[in-house]
Amino acid sequence: MKAEVKSNMRIVLAPLEGVMDHSVRDLLTNLGGYDLCITEFLRVSNQQLLPPRTFYQLAPELDNKGLTPCGVPIRIQLLGSQPETLAMNAQRAIELGSHGIDLNLGCPAKTVNKSKGGAVLLKEPQLISNAVSAMREVVPLDKTLSVKIRLGWDDPSCVHEIVDAIVQAGADEITIHARTKEDGYKAEAIKWHYIAEARQKLVEQGKPLSIIANGEIWTKDDAIACRKVSNCDDIMIGRGALATPNLAAIVAGISEKMSWIDVVIMILDYRKVQVIGSKGHHYSSRVKQWLTQMRQAYPEANELFFPIRRIKTSEDMQQAIERYLDAKINNKLTQWQQLYS
Repeated sequence: MKAEVKSNMRIVLAPLEGVMDHSVRDLLTNLGGYDLCITEFLRVSNQQLLPPRTFYQLAPELDNKGLTPCGVPIRIQLLGSQPETLAMNAQRAIELGSHGIDLNLGCPAKTVNKSKGGAVLLKEPQLISNAVSAMREVVPLDKTLSVKIRLGWDDPSCVHEIVDAIVQAGADEITIHARTKEDGYKAEAIKWHYIAEARQKLVEQGKPLSIIANGEIWTKDDAIACRKVSNCDDIMIGRGALATPNLAAIVAGISEKMSWIDVVIMILDYRKVQVIGSKGHHYSSRVKQWLTQMRQAYPEANELFFPIRRIKTSEDMQQAIERYLDAKINNKLTQWQQLYS
């Protein structure tokens, strides 16, 4: 008997830095299955209140009541360590229409950690508590204050102290990436069971809090396994959404996996979205990022990726993909490969 995903699940689109901009959110949420999007992080520091235009650049959806074109709410994510600075910018984001506020305590990037942001704060539960408390003071109770973390810096058992600090400070929701910072993104390092332990401890303490499980969800079977092991209803999907663009819809049981031809058409549609959003010059590099991930779900991605990997301009990339699509549909792939060899 085939396992089914529970109907009370929420699926959240992860804030992959440098990847999940508004144009990608538009494309992916339009495929269905998502209940919420977290934006790429907005770095705040030096007691600076960022101007409204910075928030609108990060999330143009704020001009649409904080919703993607197909109606999925977005939540601004902040990154920083100064409680007052985080609080004033959280308040501004809420005033501009963000559906709650998310605090990034999971980014493992060295440049981010060196500037006292992201996962490095996992070493300092008291600083986490101070930051979340300050944000809670300005974020209305009817707006969700969420925090995204890893299990710890290098010791997954630290998750309990970290979660306790966040709960005591008044957060409503925690997304837990089931690896430590030192684990990076190693598949074999995933530890969903630590999420279950953290959740159970909260239940025993009588502290109701929503926990979202995150990490290594590439297929519907992964989503089912993650929910079972972590004992969480809700999941966050990141790189898996790049590998299989309609993964959320598959997990939610509302569609089957997209055909490769449909994926290629979507990649071309993304070019149109980027031109409209004035980021057309990023198209070439973004396509390569996508295809690198898609190779895990679509073997055909290799036949497109390797011939075009040296293309730099967006115009040349678009032309190459259009020619590939025509060759693929008309069984003339050999001629296309010769053209781009």
